[in-house]
Amino acid sequence: MAGKDGPSKGERTRERLMGAAIGEFRRAGVAGADVRAIAADAGVSPATFYFHFPTKEHVLIELERREEERIAGELSRSFVESPALPAVLTKVVDAVAGLEQRLGSPLFKDFLALHFSAARPPEEIWTNHPVIVAVVEELRRAGERGAIPADVDPLYSGVFFLVGLYALLITLPNVEPTRTHVLEQYVRTSLYGMRIEPTTA
Repeated sequence: MAGKDGPSKGERTRERLMGAAIGEFRRAGVAGADVRAIAADAGVSPATFYFHFPTKEHVLIELERREEERIAGELSRSFVESPALPAVLTKVVDAVAGLEQRLGSPLFKDFLALHFSAARPPEEIWTNHPVIVAVVEELRRAGERGAIPADVDPLYSGVFFLVGLYALLITLPNVEPTRTHVLEQYVRTSLYGMRIEPTTA
């Protein structure tokens, strides 16, 4: 925990390791990343890496947590400005897909594949994922104002939408205009699945 004088030595070391690991993941992918290279870049021993992160996947989980918090904050602000469901789902797609620009394509796909990985540590409850919480809460509010039928469950709808989006972005070639067209159709299909007219929700 940071004190009055700023981050502790351990926190600074952890941040150096995070930065070095992300750089190595961008270069070689998570599977091909070399822990010794990460540790050397951060100026520590491999044992120090494993003290902070039991596996390389734990670095990715930490990156996921930080990016989810950032995206969830962005989404929550945009939902206030434009609560219509077509705009809501489109904004979710744009925010998640936009992460590719921040991470680079190889790391982005590793980041999304983490959701389906058997190497991921035991899963925590969905409320620990800020993006899921933001989407589900917005769908719940939509249900309260009658924009979604009462028998459509906001939790399942939100989780299914995000899991489907992650799977689609992993497999979809980054080729335009195909990518944009497929993502637009995904939003339309998801809205129809909630029995919502895309142009009127």
